[in-house]
Amino acid sequence: MKALVTGAAGFIGSTLSERLIADGATVTGLDCFTDYYPRERKEHNLARLRQSPGFTLVEAAIADADLPALLEGVTHVFHLAAQAGVRKSWGRDFRVYTVNNVEATQILLEACVGRRLKSLVYASSSSVYGDNVALPMTEDALPQPVSPYGVTKLSAEQLCYLYHVNYAVPAVSVRYFTVYGPRQRPDMGFHKFFLAAMRGEPVPQFGDGRQTRDFTFVADAVSATVAAATRGTPGGVYNIGGGSRVELLDVFKLIHQVTDRPLRINRIDAQPGDMRDTYADTTRARADLGFAPTVSLEHGLRAQFEWMTEAGLF
Repeated sequence: MKALVTGAAGFIGSTLSERLIADGATVTGLDCFTDYYPRERKEHNLARLRQSPGFTLVEAAIADADLPALLEGVTHVFHLAAQAGVRKSWGRDFRVYTVNNVEATQILLEACVGRRLKSLVYASSSSVYGDNVALPMTEDALPQPVSPYGVTKLSAEQLCYLYHVNYAVPAVSVRYFTVYGPRQRPDMGFHKFFLAAMRGEPVPQFGDGRQTRDFTFVADAVSATVAAATRGTPGGVYNIGGGSRVELLDVFKLIHQVTDRPLRINRIDAQPGDMRDTYADTTRARADLGFAPTVSLEHGLRAQFEWMTEAGLF
């Protein structure tokens, strides 16, 4: 495999790149190092990859990159580059999301037309579903996102589909359900909860705490992504969930168990765009990709806590 990974310096992108290198692939990573969170964290993500002779990093935005050169001889594309964050996607910042999530995807897909790719895997999100979907969520449900971020992720999914139908680009979309674990972005919930617990600061609780999420450990998400590249059906969509649907209040109990620190809860109103519940039906991924999550929420939280400790984040 000769792979191009966009967003290679990120949380999932760097973990995926390491997995591909370990499996014997040659990887070109593309990342523009947006300022959504500090570059220092992304450089830390890349530390081991930079030591690998099979890995090359190109620093550029997709719109500015020499895509014909980067795609030369590439067999698999993993498109993880995106502007993350539900709560920041409103208002004036929306254009950042349309540029980085929608326009960049179209530019990449256009560059893939006519190339002999075996697969292009697009990293989508459970945010495409919204709140008017029966649980567990199936890929055939009508997506009605409740955040601008979710709208841009769904738009990019649709671009992948139409480029497959019209130009035979072998695009497959994977919908991640709340990925966590080592290297999790500093804006994400578990990262914030651990920091607050260790620093004795209040832990933010949005809403009543009864909302649920299907949490997916990063190694499981990466395994599913690799499987989608080799076994996924072009034009298809797959839910990737960890099978750990848990209320936020129960997450706080686990954080307390892992850190052995008391938690002070700061209750805040529910935020616009936050979904009430997520829960993945992974029947299709199990059948087509052989996907089965292997890491429980408690073990995954301990792994993330150990990584944050070793990284000197406390």
